[in-house]
Amino acid sequence: MPTNTRDLTALIGSRICHDLISPLGAIGNGVELLELSGLGDLPEMALISESVQNANLRIRFFRVAFGAANSEQRVAENEIRTVLAPDADGRKIEINWTPLGDQSRAAVKLAFLIIQCMETSMPWGGRLEIEEQNGQWRIWGEAEKLRVDPNLWALLEADDDEANVSPAQVHFALIGPELKRQGRTACVALADHSVSVSF
Repeated sequence: MPTNTRDLTALIGSRICHDLISPLGAIGNGVELLELSGLGDLPEMALISESVQNANLRIRFFRVAFGAANSEQRVAENEIRTVLAPDADGRKIEINWTPLGDQSRAAVKLAFLIIQCMETSMPWGGRLEIEEQNGQWRIWGEAEKLRVDPNLWALLEADDDEANVSPAQVHFALIGPELKRQGRTACVALADHSVSVSF
């Protein structure tokens, strides 16, 4: 797919996420008002509140993963850790984010896309380690049971415009063009119980 189309895709992602954050915030405010009125103890309210919180965290994740990013933009460490916190948005994977301080939004975009790839390959749960040293990133995932499609993971090392991916796999197809845009390459290592990606 041409680079300008990929850029347009990122802009569309940013716009959709931006437009969804406001109504989710309004729903969250409404839930808080209902809780103050004494309805907060109802199990239905707890379910709504949790669902809104999870949706908000997921949108914030998507905004970085699928939105526009450049090397000058930064993502605050606190924002990253909040979005990747244990049990955030119902995630089954334990994520250990070790980079300290604010990070380049472009690099975090790649990291988040790769995290999504890991989630796809670990539907029954697992754990991830994210490391960064001198601009070099490594994301390592481990699980007792993996569902790995080597053809999808190959897209990270050799982008294929003709690759057939489903909507649930689109993150695999977005990484190659983003790596090219940032002047990076990726190295993928697949094993029986682990996946490692460095870029």
